[in-house]
Amino acid sequence: MTFPLSHAAQVNDAPVVRLGGVGVRFGTNQVLRDVSLDLFPGSITALLGTNGAGKSTLIGAISGANAGYTGEIAVAGNDVRLTSPARARRAGIETVHQRIADGIVPGLSVADNLALTDLATGGHRLVRRAEAERVARAALERLGLSWSDEVLRADAARLGTSDAQLLVLARALRSTPRLLILDEPTSALTAAEADRLFAVLRVLRDEGLSILFVSHRFGEIERLADRIVVLRDGRLELEALRPFDWQAALEAMLGIPTELQQHITDPLPAHAEVLAVDDAVLLPGAAPLALSVAAGQVTGILGLLGAGKTELAEIVAGVRPAGTARLRLDGAPYRPASPAAAKDAGVVLVPEDRQRQGIQPGWSIGRTVGLPVLRQISRWGVVSPARERAAADDVIDAYGVVAPSADTRVDDLSGGNQQKVVVGRWLRTGPRLAVLDEPFRGVDIGARRRIGDAARDRAAEGAAVLVLSSDVDEILDVADRIVVLVSGRIVLDTPAGVLDRARIVAALLDDPGHRKETA
Repeated sequence: MTFPLSHAAQVNDAPVVRLGGVGVRFGTNQVLRDVSLDLFPGSITALLGTNGAGKSTLIGAISGANAGYTGEIAVAGNDVRLTSPARARRAGIETVHQRIADGIVPGLSVADNLALTDLATGGHRLVRRAEAERVARAALERLGLSWSDEVLRADAARLGTSDAQLLVLARALRSTPRLLILDEPTSALTAAEADRLFAVLRVLRDEGLSILFVSHRFGEIERLADRIVVLRDGRLELEALRPFDWQAALEAMLGIPTELQQHITDPLPAHAEVLAVDDAVLLPGAAPLALSVAAGQVTGILGLLGAGKTELAEIVAGVRPAGTARLRLDGAPYRPASPAAAKDAGVVLVPEDRQRQGIQPGWSIGRTVGLPVLRQISRWGVVSPARERAAADDVIDAYGVVAPSADTRVDDLSGGNQQKVVVGRWLRTGPRLAVLDEPFRGVDIGARRRIGDAARDRAAEGAAVLVLSSDVDEILDVADRIVVLVSGRIVLDTPAGVLDRARIVAALLDDPGHRKETA
C-alpha cells in the first residue's frame, strides 16, 4: 500500500533542518563528505545506505553526538552549532538511536525513565512517583500503549527489547520536536507494534513534524516514506520522491549494477538428518513440537515475536534447559548442558541480541573472533597474536567487514559490521549445525547477502543451518525450506519456492486453533 505525498514533501515549504556541506572526519578517515540535504515539515524522509555508508555519522552530526562536524546546519532558518545532544534537543531535534540500551537507565523505574527529561532538566529536585507515572501514561498514550502500574514501577532494565524501544520512542515524543530521527525503530518490534508505530508517525507527519527514518527494509520504506535519500561512502548519491525506483536505489547503495531477487530453490533433495527434536514445549501451554533438520540445507524458522523461535534456538544450543524435549544429533542422543557442550558437539549459536550476547565491549575484532577457537590459536595456554589476527583477517575479508584492522574495537563498528563479525566467527569454526537467531537484524541488504551467502555456503559443505527470523522476506531470501512457527507450534512446513509469499504470510498470522499445513 502506498500513501499520497504530503504537501510539504512537494518542497513548497521552508526546510525544518538544512545541511550545507556537512562533513565528519575521525582521525585520518573522512567518514562524511560534503552532504547537503533539506528536511521538510510534514514529510517522512527515509535514509538508506549500506553499513559503513555514513548513516550513523550523519545522524550523529544532526543529533549533536558528532560535535566536530564541518559545514553548516540551520534549524528553522537559523544557523546553529549542534555541539551536544542537549543542544540539539533544545533546537527541536529528538533522536531515537539504534542501540536502545543506551537510552535506558537501569535502576530507575519504567515511569522514571519515561519522565527522564523532567528528572534531568526540570526545576524540581524530586519528582514524586505519582507525578512520574502521570507523565509516563501521557507519553505512552501517544503510541496507543496502556502499561499497568506494575510495569511502570518495575526496573526499566527488565523490559524486553521491543518494550524498551517503545519506551525510548514515547519519551522522545513527549516534547514537541521539529525533527524526529528514528534509527532502525522497528528492528525489535512485532508486526502489530510496527503497524501501530507507522500509524503514529503518519499522524505526526500530518501534524507537520519532519521525520528522518532509517531502515534496511525496503517494504517498510515503501509503506511509510514520502522521500528517500541514499548515502554511499559518506556522500549523498540519490534523492527521490515516490514512486520509488528500488532498482536505482539499490544500485546507488551498492555502487554496482545489481538485481533485486528472491532465493528460490528446486524441491529439496533427500539429505541425512542432522538434528531431530521431539516433545519440545517451547511456550507454556503449547503442544509438544517435533522438528527434523537436514544436512546440506538452510532451514528457515519464521515466527513473530513470542512465537518460540528463540526458545527453540536456545534449547538446541544448550543455553536453555531442554525440559521434556528429546534431541538427537546425527542419530545419537544429544542433550547439551551448556553452550560450551553444544559447541564441543558441533552446534553453534549466533544469538538474537548481538549487543548483550554476541560481543564483549572493549574487545578487538581479533579477540572476538579468536574466542571460540582459543585452542587452535594458542600454544601452551598463550594466545598467538599472529594466529588471532589471521583468524580475524579471514572474517574481515570473507564478510567484507569495514574496519581499519583486526585491532579495531568491535563495539566501534557499525551494527551491520558487528553482525558480520559475530556470524563470521562462529561459521568459520566449521560447525555441524549452525543456529542463526535473527542474523539480519539491523543490517543492510549488502550485509544480508554476505551473511546469507555464508549460511548457504556452509550448508553446501554438508552442514545443517537453522536461520530464525520474524521477517518474511529475510527467510524467503535465504532458506531452502520454510517452517512457520506460531505460539510455539509449527503451522507450515514447505520447501522454498512452492508457496507464494501471501500463503506464507497467512500461515504466519494463523489462528492457534488451525492445524499444521505441509506443502
